[in-house]
Amino acid sequence: MLDQDLVFEVLAKNGVSFFVGVPDSYLNGFCNYALANRGERNIIAANEGNAIGIAAGHYFATKEIPLVYMQNSGLGNTINPLASLADEHVYAVPMLLLIGWRGQGDSEPHHPQHTLQGEITLGLLELLHIPYTVLKDNDAAFAETIERAVKCCIRTRQPYGLIAPKGVMAASEKSNNVDDTYPLSREEAIEAILNNMPPDTIYSATTGRATRELFFLRERRGESKVCDYLNVGSMGHASSVALGIALERPERQVVCLDGDSACIMHMGAMTMVSKVNAPNYVHIVLNNGAHESVGGQPSAGHRIDFTKIAAACGYATVGHPVTTEKELIQALGVLRDCGKASFIDCRIHKGLSRKLPPIVFDHRAAIDALIGQLMNNEIRRGRRT
Repeated sequence: MLDQDLVFEVLAKNGVSFFVGVPDSYLNGFCNYALANRGERNIIAANEGNAIGIAAGHYFATKEIPLVYMQNSGLGNTINPLASLADEHVYAVPMLLLIGWRGQGDSEPHHPQHTLQGEITLGLLELLHIPYTVLKDNDAAFAETIERAVKCCIRTRQPYGLIAPKGVMAASEKSNNVDDTYPLSREEAIEAILNNMPPDTIYSATTGRATRELFFLRERRGESKVCDYLNVGSMGHASSVALGIALERPERQVVCLDGDSACIMHMGAMTMVSKVNAPNYVHIVLNNGAHESVGGQPSAGHRIDFTKIAAACGYATVGHPVTTEKELIQALGVLRDCGKASFIDCRIHKGLSRKLPPIVFDHRAAIDALIGQLMNNEIRRGRRT
């Protein structure tokens, strides 16, 4: 990994002192250094497009070049503001884009959600007419790259990409930072939900630890995974998938096991329950106030009132977050058959309750099994042929 003291020294020397983005495990060395040392000059954004907008505002107010950091899977969220705000034909906003290159070559053999994104990362930048450099784990070369990139930004008034392959901006091991803010772990909360919902409930688990913990809980409990959708990519969209299933299967309970950072990333999805009838849909945010899967950087999860937001969007709630297993079980009992889509903000502590390996499974086989199970259910109930 590059010497992060040197990284930030070089950036400062070249006039880059404002940082905004969404944390990535390939950038955890950079993100954690910024978190520890840059205070209010480092903003963790709701999503990557939000970060581009904040960076543009920073440039408009200061004429200083900002740095936006992200995983390459977040490039999709940036395309609209990069193409229609920052582009040289619109407002011509220079900025550095530090992008973790997941899925490069064979760097993610068990994570097919990164394969296509890895293949098209450089091509997307080329389509956007954004010049870039693939970084190396070489401190001297990094200094030369930043000097060249900043000069390019100033000369052309356009973004410049800094592509970080595995190991360049991240340590090989991520720490497991456990706190005691709330008594429940995510795994304990998921198990309580499994124990108190019907056995044929459909689960949509959000990107990151929730998918992994649901997967291995099923194995530990000797249960089938046929009712589980693991949203291994497309962060922020697990609730939309769950709602889509719930609308077509009103006879089945459908639970979204969401995360606070994922829910915040595309919070507009919560408003959909005001427009549709989905009384079988239960949206549960497992809220630890952190981007845990990529290093534990703080989110806004413990700073905002998800329950009031959900109620304003049309969900039924119990009026407050739940913080213990007893409160979670009581909330499930009250809301499960309340006659409308329901929402629970389940406050949990940071950290993993046990060390888990990466999940390895056949994604197509898993989704086909879920589809087949739902279709068989529909045929038994005579809804369609």
